[in-house]
This record gives sequence, structure tokens and C-alpha cells, in this order.
Amino acid sequence: MTLAHAPGAGAAQAPADPVLSVEGLTVSVATEAGLRPLVQGISFDLRRGETLAIAGESGSGKSITSLAIMGLLPTNVRATAGAVRLAGTDLLRLPEARMRAIRGDRVAMIFQEPMTSLNPVMTVGAQLVEAIEAHEPMARGQAQARALEALKAVRLSEPEHRLRQYPHELSGGMRQRVVIAMAIALRPDVLIADEPTTALDVTVQREVLDLLRDLRRELGTAIVLITHDMGVVAEMADRVIVMKDGAVVEDGPVVRIFDAPAKDYTRALLAAVPRMGARPLEDAAAPKAPVCSLRDLTVRFDLKRGMLGRTTHRVHAVEGVSCDIRAGETFALVGESGCGKSTIAKTIAGLVPFDGEITLAGHALRRQSDVTRAVRRDAQIVFQDPAAALDPRMRVGDLVAEPLVIHGIGTREERRATVEQLFERVGLTRAQIDRYPHEFSGGQRQRICIARALALRPKLIVADESVSALDVSVQARVLQLLRELKEDMGVSFLFISHDMAVVDSIADRVAVMFLGQIMEMGTRAQVFGDPRHPYTRRLIEAVPVPDPSHVHPARARMATEVPSPVRRRDDPPPRRVLRDVGGGHLVAAEG
Repeated sequence: MTLAHAPGAGAAQAPADPVLSVEGLTVSVATEAGLRPLVQGISFDLRRGETLAIAGESGSGKSITSLAIMGLLPTNVRATAGAVRLAGTDLLRLPEARMRAIRGDRVAMIFQEPMTSLNPVMTVGAQLVEAIEAHEPMARGQAQARALEALKAVRLSEPEHRLRQYPHELSGGMRQRVVIAMAIALRPDVLIADEPTTALDVTVQREVLDLLRDLRRELGTAIVLITHDMGVVAEMADRVIVMKDGAVVEDGPVVRIFDAPAKDYTRALLAAVPRMGARPLEDAAAPKAPVCSLRDLTVRFDLKRGMLGRTTHRVHAVEGVSCDIRAGETFALVGESGCGKSTIAKTIAGLVPFDGEITLAGHALRRQSDVTRAVRRDAQIVFQDPAAALDPRMRVGDLVAEPLVIHGIGTREERRATVEQLFERVGLTRAQIDRYPHEFSGGQRQRICIARALALRPKLIVADESVSALDVSVQARVLQLLRELKEDMGVSFLFISHDMAVVDSIADRVAVMFLGQIMEMGTRAQVFGDPRHPYTRRLIEAVPVPDPSHVHPARARMATEVPSPVRRRDDPPPRRVLRDVGGGHLVAAEG
């Protein structure tokens, strides 16, 4: 099928008149002291078939700008100056009834988290049909045909079957495609995509970006892309607006912004972006004794189905993984969602039952009950979301001291002194010890979590997606802190991530996982400098490159998702055999 419905689509032939104009937009929040501006004086024009990226860090005003355009601001926030003109009509002056007719029909929006955009108790088909019928009066059969057409347009596998499914039955990438299908079903003039790929794996992100590019080319849709990922900006945008603290810092064509940024903030933002290949592929240091070893580690979860509740299927989360994490090194586990990375982290911490053997700082662990309190002292975890990992009712100093209290280490005065030293070590001040978590930024909260993990002087710290939720400049500072801790304190890291560029910037050795098994393992130079397994190469090729001149190699487009780790009880997955291709570089046989 074709997406095209109007002549002249395409950025290169965009007409001179803008389809959307934002003129001096100021958005303010009502406070006890009066109105306080959140966004000030934003202006831009968007033409048919053009992609405008609004880039910046958290709190810069990107999302508030998009919500103002859509007329979806919270009740205590309103546009206090300026205009938002869609084909000459000022959207800020329209009553809600007229705005409701435009919203979704002529201007559509894709949000970051698709589950918040989809009704969990309605099938995908029912939600698509409802959205279509709300804007275009047509027979139910026609609306259903339009819904199916939209799912086919976003290249969702088995679209007829997906119409009958509920959102929870789909993966994150599938849900995001459904949200995009809902947005394009009415063929809007403007599509606002607010961080549409932030929570997605790199290969799914590649598919979504390819899809947005197709929509722009074939439908002539104008796109406002809101993101903090400068790699995505470089690939997708024609023009860029860089925002900070609610104001425009710099704007211009994407090539000029990347090649010759005029402002210090833009230069700092670009310098903080992790880039594949930026770090030299140095030879690995002489191997040291392992601080943690996994031997044939297997984690399976039984699924009970049917009226009798019998175990019919199993989730093969981890299937026969063996590897060593050496003293003073950063060992990275990379792979897509569901590959078993986080399950390994939880297993080392004693949070899930397992088969096989874990050796941690001399302790041989063969079952979950072997992971005693004494063993846990040697392995601490830093989780992805620092806000969820910190009790909001406790002062941060007490949170960092809590492991010492649990293990009965030191007096109150000695624990206070230890906390003060840890705060200084992670770049915080002693004056901040008695504050609460909500008084800190996301990067500062992650530093507090790292300080807490260091309190017991562990041999191993498991960093489970510990920087994925951070802005790029904050991410760079936290990664530098981890490097310093490894050098100064000799602590080992198990660094778990789906971001290949981040792993390339910090890892000493790397293991690539797929469906619970290791596909490739070796030094960073071996895995990234000479990837041998097709899956590793596919992950690397999918990484967005922060360079507008970079052209990704042509590859087959995928309509299917990563296969499921759920299998029938009597159908275990085949074990992949790793072979040494030289110098300890291990690669799984294909098949």
C-alpha cells in the first residue's frame, strides 16, 4: 500500500507558506506570587514535509511548548502571550470545542510513553476506530478499514490480529507503532513527536525513526520532533531549535548547528553526546582474578495457564550464561529489552531463584538462599530510576547511612562521618546531607544512589540502566564519576545498558545478549572494533550518529518484534555454543 494522499509531498518541494507558525509564544504558571514564565518568546515556522527538532535538557521547556500548541496545558498553566497559527487560524484563541475538532485531525501528537496514551481496557482496533469516528463521520466498516490501513502503514506485523489485541499484549515497540498509527489515521498536517524513541531499544528506535521519515516523505506531514538525543536530531531534522530554561538559545539548519554551533551551551550539549568509536580501541589490560563468576546461570519462570492452573509454558529469562567480571574492570551486558540483562543483576543480588553457580568474592552460591546478608555486602545495585529508589520520606544522609545501620557498622558519629566522605566523593556537599530526595535533580539523586551503593565498600557494583534516564550532560558527568570510582577505589562494575554508544564509552569488556543467551563476548576493542555476530552488527548499525552527514547502510526493514522468551514447557530453547575466534573473543554459532 502507499501512504501518499496529496501531491507535492516531500521536504525538498515544500511550499513557501508555513503550515504552522508559532509567534512569540510565552507560557506561564500561576503561583502564589503571580504568573511565572515557563517558556518565553518562542517563535518558529514549520512547512509541509519539514522536520523541526526542538532539543534541550529536562526543564528546558520543550514539552510545555508542544502542549501549548495542542491546547493541552494543565489548568494552572496558560499561554500569556503570542500566537500559534495553523494555516492562519490562531489556535490559542479557539474555544475548546473547536480545538477538540482540530486536535488529532489536523494536529496530532505522539507521547513518550505509549501505555499512557492507550486505554488498557479497550482493544487496539476499538481505540483506532473511536479516534477515526470522532473526527470523520463514516460507516463502522469504513472506519475499521481505515484502522487496518493505519496499522499496515506503520508496518506492524500481523495487523489484522493486532486489531483484536489489548495494549498489554504488545511490546513497547509495538505499542509505540500503534500510537503512531492512531496519530496518522486522520492524516494530520502536523505531527508532534515528544521523545518518541527515548524508552525504546536501539533497533526498535531505528524502525520508528525510519517510519517517521517515511510518513514525512510519502504524506508530506510536517513534524515537530522533541528530543534530548542529539543523534536523533542529526538523523531526522531539517532545522533545530536548542532550548534552555524556557528560552531559545540557538536555532538554524541542522548542518550548521552541528558543524558550527554559535553558543557555548550548544557546544557543551554536543560535546557531551556519547559517540560510537570516539574512544580509542586500546589493548585490554592483563586479566586479573575475577571478583564475580557466573557458570551455566539459568533463570526460568513458570507460567500457569488453563482452568486447572497447570504449568504449560516457561519464561527462559537466562539460559546457561557463563562469564567472569574481573577485579577493577567495567564489564558491560548489552542487548534489547527482554534479553535477560536485568534478570542477571537481580540474580546476583539474590532477588530471584536460579540454577547454575555464582561465585562472588569467594562465596560459592548455588541457590537463592545462599545469597546471605554477608554476601550482599560485596555486591550492591544502582537502579535506573533514582527517584523510585529513594524513600521520599527520609533524608538523603539517612538513606546513604541505611546500609551501615542494617549491617551494624560503626557508631552514629562514625556513620555520619562516612556519609560526609561519600557525599564529597560523588561530588555532593556536606550541607546537602539533611535534605530530602525531591530537593535534588535527577543527576544528583543518581549520585546519592551511587554513594549508598559505596557505603559498604562492595567488591562489585551492578549499574542497571543507571544513566539511561538522565540528560546527556548529566549522563556524561555520572559516567565520569563511575570511571573515577573504578580507578581510585578498585571497584568492579557490571554495567547493564541497551545504549551501545554509552557502553562503548565506559566498558572494558562486553557481552551481547539475545533471548537469555550470550551472542558475543570479548574486550571492547574486539566486540566493537571487529563485531562477528550478525546481531551485534545490527545493534551497532542501528545506533543514531550525531552527524547530519552520516548515512546509515541500507538494510532490510523489519516488521516483526524480538522473538519471545516464552516457550512451551516441553520445548526448551537450543543452547548457543560460544567459540573462540582469537584472543578470547567468543562468538555464538549462528542458528
